[in-house]
Amino acid sequence: MGDSGLVWTVILAVIAGLVLFDYLFHVRETHTPTLREAAVWSTTYIVIAILFGVGVWIFDSASMAVEFFACYISNEALSVDNLFVFLVIISSFAVPRIAQQKVLLFGIVLALVARTGFIFVGAAIITIFDWAFYLFGLILLITAGNLAKPSESEGLTADTMLIRIARRTLRTSQNYDGDRLFTVENGRRVMTPMLLVMIAVGGTDLLFAFDSIPALFGLSQNVYLVFSATALSLLGLRQLYFLIDGLLDRLVFLSYGLAAILAFIGVNLMLQALHENNIPFINGGNPVPVGEVSTTLSLTVIIAILIITTLTSLLSARGRAQNAVAGARRHAMEYLNLDYEADPAEREKIFARLVAEEDQITALPTKYRTRIRKEKELTELLERAHRAHDAHRPG
Repeated sequence: MGDSGLVWTVILAVIAGLVLFDYLFHVRETHTPTLREAAVWSTTYIVIAILFGVGVWIFDSASMAVEFFACYISNEALSVDNLFVFLVIISSFAVPRIAQQKVLLFGIVLALVARTGFIFVGAAIITIFDWAFYLFGLILLITAGNLAKPSESEGLTADTMLIRIARRTLRTSQNYDGDRLFTVENGRRVMTPMLLVMIAVGGTDLLFAFDSIPALFGLSQNVYLVFSATALSLLGLRQLYFLIDGLLDRLVFLSYGLAAILAFIGVNLMLQALHENNIPFINGGNPVPVGEVSTTLSLTVIIAILIITTLTSLLSARGRAQNAVAGARRHAMEYLNLDYEADPAEREKIFARLVAEEDQITALPTKYRTRIRKEKELTELLERAHRAHDAHRPG
């Protein structure tokens, strides 16, 4: 599958249609998406991916459909890790809530273009070099080891080399003007920080391509299926962000689950490489008689790992504690930043979420409260938010 120009035309038309629809009906008419809207459209994107997989089943084969679903679910899971970084970038740049849809859409389109290049480069490497699967397997095993030692999300920063270069070379304002890319300051037309944020979102996604693309080729060597799964999972990220941004810090065991998935696929790649081996210094250039893992079993294992990881995280007291602390820190900063949300009603909602999270922190067992990073700074930040709220209270 994928050799026909017709099937490529179908997926490219679907992608172009989804991007255009998103822009015209969600981004062009600037608004802050509600939780219900995010849930509806996240479900819609998942249904579109399912229907696409069913179409692969009908017009090609069940095995190809299983490969697609394995790639889609794996990339969707790995993309949740992207959302942590998107959250950090958007918070660091204090992007107004009303402008976040445009930032994410254009950032994700940039990421899709870059990942498409990675996919075709990866396919060429597999075709030309016999040792490519060994390399891809090693990359996944190293990445899995790094993910098994997760860093605190609060310690992440959006201050990358790419952004520092962009700040120096582009004439940008420090202030937002709604969701506009350009504004006028002191009689001069300058760019708002929106472009920098889009560059940051699209650029940092490249880091994730180094593990996600080899992982997908570990599940399918069909370039069409790998590309389709990547595109459909990325395009659904924007609405997924608004649906679960309040739960991201709750997924404390997600990195372990992703590490297990990458390690599993890495081992699978190594087994496949050994099974098809023709490298002279390994078994004299002959295939090594090892077992192989079917794509159906791979899909089952991936789904099981994701279910266990998610349920364990949501039921974890540590997850509830980390979510409350990170949420309070983020909402206090958002409330204090007047550029973030100018609408008084929306600012009041942010403050209400902050108060609820403070109550959760107060109710935490002592062992979790003692683990709060930079507790003194957090306390001062919360006090500043309360003083600002009191100062703007009527009467």
